[in-house]
Amino acid sequence: MEEYEVQFLERAVQLSKEGSSQGLGMPFGAVIAKDNKIIAETANLSFVNCDPTAHAEVSAIRQACSALKSRDLTGCDLYTSCYPCAMCMAAIYWASISRVYYAAPKVSFSERWDRLEASLIPELNKPDSEKSIPVIHVPALAQEAQLVAEEWFVRR
Repeated sequence: MEEYEVQFLERAVQLSKEGSSQGLGMPFGAVIAKDNKIIAETANLSFVNCDPTAHAEVSAIRQACSALKSRDLTGCDLYTSCYPCAMCMAAIYWASISRVYYAAPKVSFSERWDRLEASLIPELNKPDSEKSIPVIHVPALAQEAQLVAEEWFVRR
């Protein structure tokens, strides 16, 4: 690793310490860099924002997209204090982050947390009728909703 990459990862770890000690969220931090310069950095903000999706990686992606005025973060690298959870990893792919560097491997918080993380992908792959959270299709509006989406994609 280059020295600047180590510094970016050290900054992510520092953000995890600062954020958790200030009560902002869980003990995680993330930095996004492009062309060897930091364009976004944040701790986990899930407590302060009352937002369960405000993980450090997702919050950093939001900042970086805003800073670059783009949803495409190709050419950006993400540095995170801990291996990203499934939600954050999905966001990393959606944003087209080029590389991910992490300090700690997956952290085990509790048996409950581990079960949730391990069961998420199989749960998402279940048919809607078998999911633990009811997912209900309303066919009466399906055609209209699909048409809106199709027209939008055609215009792109």
